[in-house]
Amino acid sequence: MGHSTMFLTTHFTKCWSCKIRLLKSVCLGAGAVALALVLDSLGHAAEIGERVERTGDEIAVCGQLYHTTAPVVLWMDPGGFDAYRVERRFSAFEKSSWEDTVSEVPQLDTPNRYGLRREGLSADELKKVRGGGWDLPALQNVVDQFVMHYDVCGLSEICFKVLHDRRGLSVHFMVDIDGTIYQTLDLKERAWHATISNSRSIGVEIAGIGAYPAKGKEVLDQWYFPQPDGTVSLRPPRTVGHLGLRTKPFYGRPDRQEMIVGTIQGVELHQYDFTPEQYDSLIKLSATLCKIFPKIKCTYPQDADGKLIPHKLTEKEWQEFQGILGHYHVQLNKTDPGPAFNWEKVVGGAAKLLE
Repeated sequence: MGHSTMFLTTHFTKCWSCKIRLLKSVCLGAGAVALALVLDSLGHAAEIGERVERTGDEIAVCGQLYHTTAPVVLWMDPGGFDAYRVERRFSAFEKSSWEDTVSEVPQLDTPNRYGLRREGLSADELKKVRGGGWDLPALQNVVDQFVMHYDVCGLSEICFKVLHDRRGLSVHFMVDIDGTIYQTLDLKERAWHATISNSRSIGVEIAGIGAYPAKGKEVLDQWYFPQPDGTVSLRPPRTVGHLGLRTKPFYGRPDRQEMIVGTIQGVELHQYDFTPEQYDSLIKLSATLCKIFPKIKCTYPQDADGKLIPHKLTEKEWQEFQGILGHYHVQLNKTDPGPAFNWEKVVGGAAKLLE
């Protein structure tokens, strides 16, 4: 690189990050890829009041941001869903206080919808983290499961309304039908989503109306519509009203067009598949979590023949399992994420990303 080029690049560019980009382009033009990679690793000196930009794909873990390459809306973002809030998200504002809430929704017995991951912590560790002082190594030692749910609400906005405003529950992530990932809590929090697995797990609610036995599957006819060309469209019923989707317009369809029939917990269930956009985001989110949390292995519960276990794990199996599992692997009274959930697509896809 000539001295005149270096001078022009460095002295007439005020922004350090712009200098880096210009230097990279000059280096690449000269074929010096190695030097460009070195420049890539350079940071820039922070300035007072300088804004740190998000790209819109980050999740929050112990107060730090990690890329997923999928669309993410945090609880801190406009239009996000904040599980730290005491007031009800979807009630009239003047009636959303905790005092009004307990009088109108008596089943909500605490203003918090989450707790502390305290199982297995020593007295000193508990003292450290109870004020929010989790660091990543401490959290990595605790978290070893990623639990998949379907929300039986069909849309993430409705899911949050049910969990937060009506049931006093929480979940770390929701994945809407357009693939948008909503994070409602920092992963250091113990979300209330999967009973015995809460302290050791991260949870995600996948937007979907659910799976049903033959006698109840007419519910699906309100959400899924076969087309003349043999395809199936996903269209939430008009009774839902506001959809709250980030993608407008969004034309949904199940990833596999046929109705999926399978047996979960010994019951034959009917379910339509999740959308391609949801699978894409779930693959990226799963890979991200498996990388951040080494104890979450990129695998799902399998029997001796390598086949998916379609029922609750035994106590020993649950204790020993570290990886990605369904709600039905944790609780006997649950069937989510249902027979249509494509385990190999999600877990296999995440494994390929990690490779």
